Amino acid sequence: MKIDDGWNERIYAINQLEFFEDSTNQLDFKGISEGEFQQFIKIRPNFSKNNFNTDYTYWVKLSIANSPESKKKWLLEFYDQSIDHITAYVPNGNGGYTIKEMGDNNPFSQRLFNHKNFQLLLENSEAGISNFYFKVNSSQKADIRIAVRSLNRFVHYALSEYFLYGLFYGMILIIAFYNFLIFLAVKEMKYVYYILYLLSVALYAMSLDGIGFQYFWPNYPNWNAVVNGIFSFSIVLWAVLFTVRFLNTKRKALAFHYSLWIVLSIKIVLFCLGLFVDNKYFELTYFDSLPFLLILSTSIFLLVKKYQAARFFVMAYGVLFIGVCIKILANYAIIPHTTFVYYSLHFAFLVEMVLLSFALGDRIRLMKEIRDKALKRSLSQYKENISLKEKVNKELEYKVSQRTAELQAKNELLEAYNGQLKEKDEEIERINALLDKDNWKLKSSIKASFRARLTKKSLTLSEFREIFPEPSACYRYLEELKWGDGFQCRQCDHTKYGKTAKVFSRRCTKCGHINSVTSGTVFHGIKFPLDKAFYIIYASYITREKSTLDQLAEILDLRRNTIWAFRKKIQTKIGNQSDLEFGWEEIVLFEMVDY
Repeated sequence: MKIDDGWNERIYAINQLEFFEDSTNQLDFKGISEGEFQQFIKIRPNFSKNNFNTDYTYWVKLSIANSPESKKKWLLEFYDQSIDHITAYVPNGNGGYTIKEMGDNNPFSQRLFNHKNFQLLLENSEAGISNFYFKVNSSQKADIRIAVRSLNRFVHYALSEYFLYGLFYGMILIIAFYNFLIFLAVKEMKYVYYILYLLSVALYAMSLDGIGFQYFWPNYPNWNAVVNGIFSFSIVLWAVLFTVRFLNTKRKALAFHYSLWIVLSIKIVLFCLGLFVDNKYFELTYFDSLPFLLILSTSIFLLVKKYQAARFFVMAYGVLFIGVCIKILANYAIIPHTTFVYYSLHFAFLVEMVLLSFALGDRIRLMKEIRDKALKRSLSQYKENISLKEKVNKELEYKVSQRTAELQAKNELLEAYNGQLKEKDEEIERINALLDKDNWKLKSSIKASFRARLTKKSLTLSEFREIFPEPSACYRYLEELKWGDGFQCRQCDHTKYGKTAKVFSRRCTKCGHINSVTSGTVFHGIKFPLDKAFYIIYASYITREKSTLDQLAEILDLRRNTIWAFRKKIQTKIGNQSDLEFGWEEIVLFEMVDY
């Protein structure tokens, strides 16, 4: 290639350049530059970025015919700012070469210009041919594309490019801020997901463009190996969460809902593998098209089902899916790499963000229409209710007047009956007095009979259950026995109580302590039915024919250790005294010291 003021730039892709693929990674510059090795450095027209092997070293040669009479300053530029290592061997005019290191594994401050790409100034002071050699190593597929351009063309191109970047990222920030203000008004989480999605898009685009390395982490070149994977994962994460919330997939499209979560789970696994195992998992960019395809499919499915809020959603992710597909096809060299293709994803993201903002606004509009329709229906119903109310009121007034007359007549009749009832009340009071006396005698007789049955020589479990057929009967008996003569709080000795949510318990009206019917007794804290506990006491301490642990365990279907522990609890209270010194009610109402 000869430098000529008649043109401003020439761009050469890898298939237009002379290069050699070193699979051994052992060759050095001296071996490459020797005359007999030059036959292996040649143009390979069928080679593309997709053929780039990250385990090999690539030696690229660019020959330039100098033109000292040129009035322009010239430079070389590498477009792919993601290349890890570029060692440039620049002819110095004395037959030797100057070595310059470039690549995103070096701090940004080492670059010739404050620009995202890598540049070298050309020495064009002497006539002749200058052979430039570049040693390229990269952990991800590199797009080796070299531009030879004049300095004026570079300045114009750089300013225009950064101006467009400013517009792109500025629009993202404006849209994000606009949606943040809407979030403050409506307080819906889908706006938070959308804002985080927008910021993820901006950061991902910055990591691809090299803008992030230039402005945010210029002194940490190691981050360049992971930021693409981190931000691409962030985009998928917030896109799925936003879709699930915006389209309400759990209720409207359950199959797609679970599919989205499955895809997100796979992306999380790949992200973790790339972060903790091998960064090469971050390069599986073709997988990123799957969640966006699924999001697009979900929105199309809902649109077919007449869900109007999905209209702009379909358009937004349709444009983005096209942009993602173009970018993937370009990365795998299936389609030629042009300026439009390079910025296709930026353009798709921008259009998608605008359409999604329309989608959010459209959803609010649809909700407002639904609310207005509901309000109109409510207003119409309210008018009908008012009319009906007036009609009913008139009918009620008429019926009330009729009813009042009837009531007056019946009131007179009731007064006559009332006189008769008073006479009957006096008679009933006299009868009640006699009944109370008989009832007292009957209760005394029942209690005596009850004690007699309990002190019977031996009651079987079935006979005992005739007295206490179920645990609730035991609780009622215990409640009567404990509080029959009046309630007294165990905490403060207060005598007034209120009801609680639990049966057979009372809340002190003074201190608020809840007193259970079993609290303070030997039954507090037991884990088996109360009727079985009653029978254990009876069979162990009341009847003369005491039952053994094994007999009780078999009769009551309880573990032997459980019965032993309960009897031990009672025996601790009895101490060395004979259990014959205590009656049934005394044992039941034992006050436990450890409560």
